[in-house]
Amino acid sequence: MKIGIVGNSSKDQLPQSVKTLIDLGKKYSVEYYLHRDLDKVFTALKGFSIPQDRFVDSNDLVRSSDVIVAFGGDGTMLSAARIVGNSGIPILGINLGKLGFLAESLIDELESCIDEITKQKFNVEERTLLRITVEGEPTELSALNEVVIDKSASSRVIRLSVYVNDDYLVSFPGDGLIISTPTGSTGYALAAGAPIVVPTTNAFVIQPISAHSLNARTVIIPDSSIVSIIIDDEKQEGRMTVDGQLVRNFKPTQKVFVQKENYTVKLVKRKDRSYYDTLRAKLLWGSDVRSVKRK
Repeated sequence: MKIGIVGNSSKDQLPQSVKTLIDLGKKYSVEYYLHRDLDKVFTALKGFSIPQDRFVDSNDLVRSSDVIVAFGGDGTMLSAARIVGNSGIPILGINLGKLGFLAESLIDELESCIDEITKQKFNVEERTLLRITVEGEPTELSALNEVVIDKSASSRVIRLSVYVNDDYLVSFPGDGLIISTPTGSTGYALAAGAPIVVPTTNAFVIQPISAHSLNARTVIIPDSSIVSIIIDDEKQEGRMTVDGQLVRNFKPTQKVFVQKENYTVKLVKRKDRSYYDTLRAKLLWGSDVRSVKRK
C-alpha cells in the first residue's frame, strides 16, 4: 500500500499529524510520499526529518499512490480533488479545520482509518463534478463544490440571464449566481439559501445570490443538463470563482457553460458512518429538545 500526503501548511497541527501517519506507516507496512509543497513545513521541524526523495510533484504523487490522505479542511479536500483529477485515486480527508463536511475523520481516528484502508475495509463514494467552459476560450475548469458567477470588483449588481439546455430559465439583477453539485450544497449554496442535497443525487442546484427580484428562486435540475449564463449589461465584466480557489474573469459577450464532468472524484468513506451521521455531527442536529423532560 502506498499513500500520498497533501495538507494545509497553515495548520499548526499538520507536522505532528503527518509524523503520526508516517509512524503508522511503519507499523502497517505502508509506503508514503508527500506533496512537494510540504517540504517547507518540515524543513524547520527539529528532531524529525523526511528524506527529500519522499517529496514529489502532483503528477508523481498521483502516479505513486493508491490513496491520497488530505490533512486540513474542505479547502484542502478541494485542492486534493484537483491534484487527483481523473486518475480515480480515492481521497481520505482528515479534518484539521473547523466544519469539514468533506473530511471523513478526525486526527484521533487516523490509526483506525489506516487499519481499515490496509485491510480494504472501506467504501468509496463517487462525487459528481462540474465542468466549466467560457465561450471562445479553450480552458476547461472542474469543480467539486460549485462555480460562482458574480460582479467581479464592481459594487453594482450584475444582471444575468440563465438558460438550461438552451431553454430560457430566468433573468435577474443581483449579487450573482451559484451552480452547485450535491457535494457543494452544504457550502456557499447553503449559506445563500439553497437546500441540502444528498451527494449521490443526480442533480445540480442553481442558486441566485441576493437576487433583486421575487422571481429568481432556487432551481434543482438534472445533472445531465447544460447551463449557460450570460451578462445582460454589455459594459459589465463578470467573474467566475471555482471551488472558492480558482478565479477567472470573462466579458459580457461571452457565455459561461456549466455541465457534468466526464469523470468523478472518489472519496474514502468509513463503513460505520453515513452521510446523515455527518449532517447531524456538523450541523449539530439531534433530538427535539422540546421532547426532553425537565427535572
